[in-house]
Amino acid sequence: MNPRPDLREHAGIYLRGLAMGACDIVPGVSGGTIALITGIYERLIGAIGSVDPTSVKHLARGDFGSFRADLEKIDLLFLIALLAGIGTAFLLMSRVILFLLENHAVETYSFFLGLIIASAVAIFLEIRSPGAATLVYLGVGTGVGYLIGGLGHLEIGHSLPILFLTGMAALCAMILPGISGAYITLVLNQYEYMLAAIRTFSLPEIVAYVAGGVVGLLLFTRGLKYLLKTHHAAMLALLTGLMLGSARMLWERGAAAGDMLAGGLVFFLVGLVAVGAVEYLKRRYRGAAA
Repeated sequence: MNPRPDLREHAGIYLRGLAMGACDIVPGVSGGTIALITGIYERLIGAIGSVDPTSVKHLARGDFGSFRADLEKIDLLFLIALLAGIGTAFLLMSRVILFLLENHAVETYSFFLGLIIASAVAIFLEIRSPGAATLVYLGVGTGVGYLIGGLGHLEIGHSLPILFLTGMAALCAMILPGISGAYITLVLNQYEYMLAAIRTFSLPEIVAYVAGGVVGLLLFTRGLKYLLKTHHAAMLALLTGLMLGSARMLWERGAAAGDMLAGGLVFFLVGLVAVGAVEYLKRRYRGAAA
């Protein structure tokens, strides 16, 4: 039996995980989009959807036969290889981004702002026939997002329960089109703290964040998929508005560090182009797959 094909497959999945992780840790580009471009999005959603919460009960009761049967339903090796790649990217990129935020804040926040604005536009363009109701949802989302963007000024702390709730919100972004989990973490004022935790490999914070994400995925995946299927235009308009409104935080943080117009315009444009390139690849993949 030749193990090489399996090894090559898992190495390819690991490399895709690296790409997803590198994007997931940057606010603006969704790792889910990278999964779509690289052809593993449906497999990823299927693997997540096959996780049965009752498996925990089987394990707690010592019913290892049922627990083993549950594991066999999951694309386990795929998830392990993918998560290994994502984790590696997080460890490598956390140091780089913390350095940029500490030493080049204006340029970094301008780049993030370009990513977010372009991502919001890309989401809105997914709506085939926007009407008056769509604009209402866009306005509501923008207003709510503007208020959420002010959370960065709140001192809600970095306790483990807060990190757990942040993980619940952020990792659910994986199944939403164009939404970055890192951006949700940034809006909730936990981004730099979690980067530092990853850099120092502080397990309590990392475990709390990841555990929240796992719980969020298990609880909300089906609901979010249902809403996107039945209220597609309204959900996309709302998401667009949320991203546009909450972008105020990026502007305010960058402006507090320096002149965003003089020092950050070029980096803002680079952010726009980066998302444009990713969207071009995504649409090209969709066209080839159709």
